[in-house]
Amino acid sequence: MLVVNSRLAIPLEELQFTYSRSAGPGGQNVNKVSSKATLHWNVLETANLPEDVRQRFLARYANRLNASGELVLSSQRYREQRRNVADCLSRLRQMILEVALPPTPRKATKPSQGSRERRLRQKKYLGEKKRSRQPPGSES
Repeated sequence: MLVVNSRLAIPLEELQFTYSRSAGPGGQNVNKVSSKATLHWNVLETANLPEDVRQRFLARYANRLNASGELVLSSQRYREQRRNVADCLSRLRQMILEVALPPTPRKATKPSQGSRERRLRQKKYLGEKKRSRQPPGSES
């Protein structure tokens, strides 16, 4: 069971792992051990995500899903297969955590009187500076 938070958990039966040979350091061992882990999880068919979380997940990570709605994550950071599996699981957990809470709506605010005056003063100053660079008699 991949526990995301107190109300979200994904059973490991929904996650499929495939293993392949990894690139990178490892000497001769890299040619004979399949240490790269690839996680496949069908986001569209899971019953363990609330619908609002699923919609936010699909919107945020649409470019990470394949045509059948399956998320594919791979890890070859470590030389051991189980550490790469743990890395895939922690990345999936982090991705779900990022969309678990709904975004807080923006509160519309107005600029303060002082900030408006500072902005106008700065605009006047810059206009004067540009005007002073003009050759004499070229006012339009």
